[in-house]
Amino acid sequence: MEYRKLGRTGIEVSVIGFGAWAIGGDLWGPQDDEQSLLSLRKAAILGCNFIDTAAVYGMGHSEEIVGKFLKETGETIYVATKVPPKNFRWPARKGTPIKEAFPVDWVISETEKSLKRLKRDYVDLQQIHVWTEEWIDCDEWIEALEKLKRDGKIRFYGISLNAFQPNSGVELCKRELVDTIQVVYNIFEQAPEDYLFPEAIKHNIGIIARVPLDESSLTGKLIKDIKFDKSDFRSRYFKGERLFETVDRVEQLKPLAEKYGLSLVEFALRFSFTHLAVSTSIPGIRNLSQAEMNVSCANDGKLKKEIVDELRNHRWDRDWII
Repeated sequence: MEYRKLGRTGIEVSVIGFGAWAIGGDLWGPQDDEQSLLSLRKAAILGCNFIDTAAVYGMGHSEEIVGKFLKETGETIYVATKVPPKNFRWPARKGTPIKEAFPVDWVISETEKSLKRLKRDYVDLQQIHVWTEEWIDCDEWIEALEKLKRDGKIRFYGISLNAFQPNSGVELCKRELVDTIQVVYNIFEQAPEDYLFPEAIKHNIGIIARVPLDESSLTGKLIKDIKFDKSDFRSRYFKGERLFETVDRVEQLKPLAEKYGLSLVEFALRFSFTHLAVSTSIPGIRNLSQAEMNVSCANDGKLKKEIVDELRNHRWDRDWII
C-alpha cells in the first residue's frame, strides 16, 4: 500500500480509502451489517487507513457501523465524515442562503451527533457535504468549523463538491480556506485536472477522489436492460439514455484494459490515484470481495504515462443533474 500526505494536514493516508456510503444500507439497497464489518476489517488488514462516511449515509447507520469497527480495531484509522445541509437539498442550488443550509448551530450539532455515532471524541476530517461558490464569502460555515477545531472535536475540515462541478473548488484552493476538497474524478470525469488539481497542488490542498468507479459503471457489470430498484441511487444517476451511452463507453474501454492485462476495476482505480494531486481515492465497499479487490488495486501503483495518455480519449464531460 502506498501512503500520501493529505494536503497540509500532514496525515498520511492510503491511496485507496474506504467509501462507506453503501454500508449505510439505504440508497444502495439492503446491507448486512456483519458483511460491512468484515469488509472494514479486511480493508484495514490490507493497509487501508482512511474511511469516508457521512451523517446521511443510512441516516447515521454508516457512522454507527464505522464506530463499531473503530472500537474493536487496534489499527490507526483516519475518519472523515460530512455535515448534511439543513435543507437536505442535493446538489446545492444557487441562490440558497447559507443560513438555510449550514448555519453555525446546525454544523456544530450535526458534528456532535456524528461523534456519538462514531464513538469518538473527535473526527479527523469534517466536510461540508454540498457546495456552491456563492457561499465562499459567507462566515457561518467557517466560523462553525473553526469553533469545532478549537474545541478539539475536529482536526481538519474540507468541502465535498457537487458532482460535475470541479471548478467550484478552485477559489477555495486559491484562498486556502480548507484543508481538503472531495471531488468526482474517474476515467470519464477528468475535468478536475484542468483547473482544480493545479491549484490544489500549488496551495497544498488534499484531494479526495470520489466515485472512481462511476457509481459502478466502471466495474463493467452494467448492461443496457438492467433494472434498478426505485430506491437504488443508480436509478436516477443512469436514468433514460444515460445508461445506454454509459454502457457503450465502458465497452470501448474494455479492450484497452485487456491490452495491458488489467481488470477494468483495477484499471479505473489505479487511474483515480495516478494524478499527483490525489491523496486518496474512495471507492464504495460493501462486502469482503469488494474490500479485497478494491484495496488490492493499490499494490501495483500508478498507471504508466502512456496508459494515461490513451485514457485521455475516454474523457466524458457531463453536466448531469442527479
